Order: sequence, then C-alpha cells, then structure tokens
Amino acid sequence: MDAREPIAGTYHPGMLVRLLSSLTVFVLPLAAQETEPAARPPHIVVFLADDLGWGDVGFHDGRIPTPHLDALAARGTRLEQFYVQPVCSPTRGALLTGRYPMRLGLQCGVVRPWAEHGLPLEERTLAEALKAAGYTTAICGKWHLGHARGEQLPTSRGFDHQYGHYNGALDYFTHERDGGFDWHADDAVNRDEGYTTDLIAAAAVEILAEHDPATPLFLYVPFNAPHTPLQAPEDWIAKFADFEDRNRRIYAAMVACMDAAVGRIVAGLDEHGYLREETLVFFCSDNGGIRSLGSNGPLRAQKGRLYEGGIRVPAVVSWPGRIAEGGVVDAPLHVVDLFPTLVGLAGGSLEQELPLDGRDAWATWAEGAPSPHDVILNNVTPWSGALRKGRWKLVHNGDVPANATEGPGTDQWELFDLQVDLAEQNDLAARHPDLLKELRALLEALRASAAAPNIPPNSPPEGFEVPAVWGERGN
Repeated sequence: MDAREPIAGTYHPGMLVRLLSSLTVFVLPLAAQETEPAARPPHIVVFLADDLGWGDVGFHDGRIPTPHLDALAARGTRLEQFYVQPVCSPTRGALLTGRYPMRLGLQCGVVRPWAEHGLPLEERTLAEALKAAGYTTAICGKWHLGHARGEQLPTSRGFDHQYGHYNGALDYFTHERDGGFDWHADDAVNRDEGYTTDLIAAAAVEILAEHDPATPLFLYVPFNAPHTPLQAPEDWIAKFADFEDRNRRIYAAMVACMDAAVGRIVAGLDEHGYLREETLVFFCSDNGGIRSLGSNGPLRAQKGRLYEGGIRVPAVVSWPGRIAEGGVVDAPLHVVDLFPTLVGLAGGSLEQELPLDGRDAWATWAEGAPSPHDVILNNVTPWSGALRKGRWKLVHNGDVPANATEGPGTDQWELFDLQVDLAEQNDLAARHPDLLKELRALLEALRASAAAPNIPPNSPPEGFEVPAVWGERGN
C-alpha cells in the first residue's frame, strides 16, 4: 500500500497483512519519504506545552485567553487531528526519535525521578540529526528523558545548549522536585531565581540574541506549564478573578503566562534577525489536559487515558510563505512525524539503523494532502493499547492509567467510528466483529514485537535517597 494513499473509511477482508506493513515505515525506502529541502534550511522552533488540554486555547473557543497562540494559529495552519502519547516522557521520546514509545521501552508511563532508565542511548535524536545537517541546537525547558548518568543528559544527546530541568512536577519557584534541586544550564547546576516559565522564555530569547541567524537554529522549548503543582505569580492569578474555583484561577494563570512566553519568544525572532519567512514554528501539547483544571472540549477522558481527550491535542505549524495562514488540516498525524518532516526540510539524512515510525507530513501540512499514515499507533502496553485506522479507532482497556504497573482483572475491547462519534460514546465492537478481530490482531502483533517496558515504581523504592541536585550523578 502506498504511504500516500488516502485513508480508507471502509473495511474489507484480508487487510491485516497490509496493515502490518503500512504501520512500519521502513517497508518503503526512506529516500522516498524525504521532503525536498528548502533553498535555505529554515530555523526551527518547537514549543511543547505540558498538560494543555484541547479546549484550553482560544482557537478552540477556550475560556482562557491565549492571544499569542491564537496569533500563531492565524499565521499558520492548525493540525486538528494531531496525536501524542497520554503522558509526558513517551511523547518527548517519540518527538525526538520519530519512533513509537513501544520501541523505546517508554510505553508504560513517565521517567520517574528515581528511575535509572531514560531515552535509550542507541536512539538517534532529532537534535543529532539536525546538528549533522549544520544546525546549532538548543533546549530550554523540561527534559524528562533520563538523568541518572551523564550520557543521558541533553548535551550528550545532540543539544549544543541546555537550560531548564530534568524531572516533571517541578516547583515553579524553588526549582525543586521532592526536595532535590533541579535547575541546570549546559547540564551543570544553575541558581537563577524566578518563575520557571519566565526563566525558560528569557533563556530562549537569549539564545536567539546570541546566535548568528546565518546558521540554522533548532530551538526546542518544552515548557513545564501548565503541569502541576498549581503555581503562578499572584499578578497573573488576579487576572482570572471571574473563575469561581481558585485552582482553576491558578491553572488559567499558568496557561496565560505560558502563552505570554510563547509571544515573547516569537517576538524575539523578529527582534534578533530571524526572518519569519525563514523560520518554521511548531506548537503542541505533550498530552491531553486534566478535566478538573482545564478543558478537553468534546473529547472523552483526559491525560493518562487512550481516549481522545488524553492523546489528541492542540497543534499549530507556522511558516509564512510556505504554509497557509489560517489553514486547517483535518487529517490524522502523530508527533513521530516531526522527525522525518523537519529533517527533510533541513536537508538532513534519514538513513539510520533504527527504523522510523514517523512519516514525512510536509505535503499534509503545506498542501492539505491526505495523512501519510494508513495506521497510527496511539500506544500499546502489556495490558492496554489503542490504534487509529482511518475513521476507526480500537481501544483496549482505555480506562487503565498510563502510569499503571499492572493490568486490570478483565479485558475490554472497544471500537469507535470517530467520523461520527468524536466523543467515543458509541462502542461498535459488537456490530463489526470482523473489523474488531482484524484490528485486535494487529494490536496484539505490535504488543508482541514491543521492547520490554521500563516500569519503575510510582513511589521511591525503599532506601532511595533524594540527591541534593538531581542529575548531579551525571555531571
């Protein structure tokens, strides 16, 4: 099946063999997927929000004002069926490798502070691929892909510059996690004081100011906002006095502060000589939002679940002159697609030992072409999973949390037609037994081929001592 073939909405018998081969990108020559590089490789800025829900942005009619994200959407194209993973670390791993978390051992939740594992060292990162193509590379924000050893840290994984933190759930003011300090610059302890969102924005703008725009730049800005703990400067909280619940007021302030940080960094492009016609800006969230704080709009469930509310997120790509302004793409795409698409635009090489799951999405972004995927794997663990095939979505044990360390006592298999049931309220498994059987067989085959998952305990193991500085063992 051609990778550019439009996604079919109907099922026919005997499809399984083709589905298996269509899901695995390396059945096609990588060269056939490469985007024709731009005449001048673009600067690339990738923003990643943390726990921002589908309905938490103005361009999805959210209650929280996000004028800078709305402006980015107005100057770019919204990707309305953009998928990530249900929690932080797996999405970050998929973004930076172009490979599904089931291949990385990251399919079962986040990298805990006490975990020894991280992004496998044999993986080639997006930063490494762009650096090989002549880019200067920088990360400002949350890493969350391992910090037990020096070779796991960002400056050992292709980034020329690093600023920010390694763990999730960081205190926004003290920069501590569980009592251990976690703020770093170029992977050495850093004692800058301030609210993390503001510090990340300032560091990103400083990189823009100090870098020579004659050399292409890859700037990766993974915010920790609006992830808990619920913390924001009081002047921002005061702006949302009309929100009845205090927690929602703080959450709204965190989103608004992050939106302002995006605006500050985008403005920095203009201020420091980065022509917008030569700069691609991408934005998305790392997973769905938490309903008690924010909004996932019409989507079912929330962060940590494999229903749409946990994995479909707001996403925008902007490149004036190359991508339509005010455009909308309504084709299924996945965060693994960033790797081949961006490396292709940069004129870099996609030849590597480990096969990519991502597909070159440039024609979909820029021309409204059909999705390059016949199948998208949402995730598969030893006890849960989901995949998308055209209009159909298969869900296995969708209520099992992403950070679970064991499965449920009984299995539940559901089948939804997302074309008519975006909210996943009408399980059609009993009405389409043959389709259920085929898609279930595909998911089981993928489960059997997955790397062994790393499943650290959800609380520190007995005898674990929090270090004074997280990652200090690696420095």
